[in-house]
Amino acid sequence: MLVLEGTPQVKRTSWSTGLSVTADGVGVVAHAGSVASRLLADRIGLTGALSTAMARRGFVPGHDRGRVLVDVAVMLADGGEAISDIDVLRHQSGVLGPVASPPTVWRTPDEVTPARLRKIATARARVRRHVWAQLPRGVPASKVAGTDPADVIVLDVDATVVIAHSEKENAAATFKRTFGYHPIGVWCDNTSEFLAAKLRAGNAGSNTTSDHIEVLTDAIAQVPTAHRRKLLIRSDGAGSSHGLLDWLTEQGKVRGRSVEYSIGFSVTEKIREAITLVPTKVWTPATNADGGVREGGDVAELTGLLDPDMLAKWPAGMRVIVRRERPHPGAQLSLFEETDGWRYQAFVTNTPKQPGVQLAFLEARHRAHARVEDRIRHAKDSGLRRFPSREFAINQTWLTLVQIAADLTAWTRLLAMTGDAQPPAACEPKALRYRFLHVPARLTHGARRRRLQVPKTRPRAAAIVAVFANIAAIPPPT
Repeated sequence: MLVLEGTPQVKRTSWSTGLSVTADGVGVVAHAGSVASRLLADRIGLTGALSTAMARRGFVPGHDRGRVLVDVAVMLADGGEAISDIDVLRHQSGVLGPVASPPTVWRTPDEVTPARLRKIATARARVRRHVWAQLPRGVPASKVAGTDPADVIVLDVDATVVIAHSEKENAAATFKRTFGYHPIGVWCDNTSEFLAAKLRAGNAGSNTTSDHIEVLTDAIAQVPTAHRRKLLIRSDGAGSSHGLLDWLTEQGKVRGRSVEYSIGFSVTEKIREAITLVPTKVWTPATNADGGVREGGDVAELTGLLDPDMLAKWPAGMRVIVRRERPHPGAQLSLFEETDGWRYQAFVTNTPKQPGVQLAFLEARHRAHARVEDRIRHAKDSGLRRFPSREFAINQTWLTLVQIAADLTAWTRLLAMTGDAQPPAACEPKALRYRFLHVPARLTHGARRRRLQVPKTRPRAAAIVAVFANIAAIPPPT
């Protein structure tokens, strides 16, 4: 036992007088908020669905593999970075029951074959359908320029670099002159869910058409069928390939489905020539995030000013829109931009001209793709920053668990942090851990029941309790 004595001469240290530190505490739960994430996974049927996906004939593991996968996802949402961090949950066995040891956790992703990955994806899609059906106010709208486009599901695709600090299978030099992996993923802007991802070598191309099509196919399969009628696919310039735009155009021809796209486009010499032909009066003010006028920004359409032979090589109905703005100090400009002092960015879309849909709205809608950078940052705060294994297949499974962790966080916000439990809903992952997931509690027993008692002095203690109540009220899947 450690006993601290105060220093009478200095009043500001007197708080430690008589304080003792021992290692014999019982009934203490350090990360009580993470219990809610685990409880949510059970309540919506995710744990059971993953157990079915991982089942093997004639094999009865000591720890159910679906439970192990959920526990790792809970650990990642809780801030864990390595498989050994599962011990944080193991030390809370009084409330969670038996939790797999690190060696068992290591074996579980090694058992995930490509066929089981597909089963896990199917299980996630089935659970997502149940979750979306339980949303109290329906699927949130993807807000653009102060408006809420109704019934449109927005999918943002982007890639990022994950640095490897040791030799790992398929790790390679990246275009950023680092070493590691270059995964590509798709996020739902409406709900912040991490729908699909593919682990790639570090030297994988940014604009590889086949990779974009693969992850978008998987992401669309994750969207419940009833919500696939109106889709918007957004990407930066890495998506501006003939193959991807042709594929998106074909997807829009599927019966009962509308697929629009908003894809970044390179400002080539022909684009520059068209910009010089735009009359001054044609430029219209751009729109900012809240729907007001964006100072120093203008928008114009170039479709009618481009060479018809050039447009003929692209899908029919493609429109080319350009934005100009005064550059911020220190911005790097091309020789063309230095001529008139404007900075230009272009994108293409197949959204047709229609009353009430202005160029400024389309440009603001495309610029909202930048929100995917926040999604990537959040994923890196929840396990994507590093991959644990030297084996590529295990790291691909880890990436799947990162997606599940992101989904659990999103579902906790959408289903449980409503009404009296709303205060933590707007928190980013790190703040959410500090204010909710890492809240301490005391576990007591009595009358054949266990009680998890959050300190009444804890800020927003009532909201924390309300989160658990909301999760308990979720109807199980049928």
